Amino acid sequence: MRLTKWTKWVAIAGVTVALTSGCSLLKSKESEQIDPPPNVTNTGAKGDDAVPGSATVQQGAQVTVYMKDKNGNVAPVTVRIPKTEAVARKTLEFMVQDGAGKDAIPAGFTGLLPKGTTVKGLDINTTTKTATVDFSKEFNAYDPADERKLLEAVTWALTGFPNVNEVRIWVEGKELKQMPQGKLPIDGALTRAMGINLERDADADFGQTTPVTLYFLAQTDSHEPYYVPVTRLIKRTDDKAKATIEQLIAGPSEKSKLSSVVAPTVELPKIESANGLITVNFSDTLLGPDKKAPGEALQAIVLSLTEMAGDAKVQIKVNDDVKITSTDNQTYSKPVSRPTNVNAIKM
Repeated sequence: MRLTKWTKWVAIAGVTVALTSGCSLLKSKESEQIDPPPNVTNTGAKGDDAVPGSATVQQGAQVTVYMKDKNGNVAPVTVRIPKTEAVARKTLEFMVQDGAGKDAIPAGFTGLLPKGTTVKGLDINTTTKTATVDFSKEFNAYDPADERKLLEAVTWALTGFPNVNEVRIWVEGKELKQMPQGKLPIDGALTRAMGINLERDADADFGQTTPVTLYFLAQTDSHEPYYVPVTRLIKRTDDKAKATIEQLIAGPSEKSKLSSVVAPTVELPKIESANGLITVNFSDTLLGPDKKAPGEALQAIVLSLTEMAGDAKVQIKVNDDVKITSTDNQTYSKPVSRPTNVNAIKM
């Protein structure tokens, strides 16, 4: 662990933290060398692997971009991009302020990539699951206050594709070792382990924390709800599934301008995890007066648990019964996978 780099990371985030492993938020282990040229080129065959499905190439694909919302949080937004063979590249282009996606992004959301930024190259190594993106010099003109948010947005957007686990950022053919304005260090490849919208629980001691990523609700100016991921650093624990549900019940921090998705009266469920399946067995405190489970709560539970457990599915029960009726008329009688896209907000 490189203490000086770690200290800079947490100073930018406004918290002092250490992950359970005791290592930097950034992945320090070097990935397999992909030997990109001085100017990373767009390799068509590799880039195609980021396409969600062959039909979407012909019709235009739905992708999830990460933007800054009106509250200053980094939030996912699902948009439809034009027909293209380079879906991952186009996803980033839609995240440029006043760029290609300006007419597709709902009001209140702003691109974190500075105006005029272009993607000069994007290489996806499907063996190492490493995306190497080369931005133009305009990348360096970001707002210093958004330095970490910019890295979060790029990393989370690209790792949303199934063949990308880590991201390397280049500018004008040179890999960034630190951000140019606030000098935030970049120690190797970026992964989702860096967190997003970081906050520290008041009861968590410095150097003794575990990160859990929780999905809470916000609203657009037109009262459309959308989910915002928040990585909260809590007291160190080995049971992240239980901790995730506990923190969802605890709700968002008061200063976050986010809303709870799980009522504070909900009792902590029984949780089992085996063979890629997380089973969450609630009491009937999860249900409303109409005996239905809140749809937004169930979706947030699935998003939060699958963020923790990757490819795992989630089976939700109430008093051992899988026959649950939700307020949004979705079925949860079978194990549920993580949705491909999040926050398809109406324009």
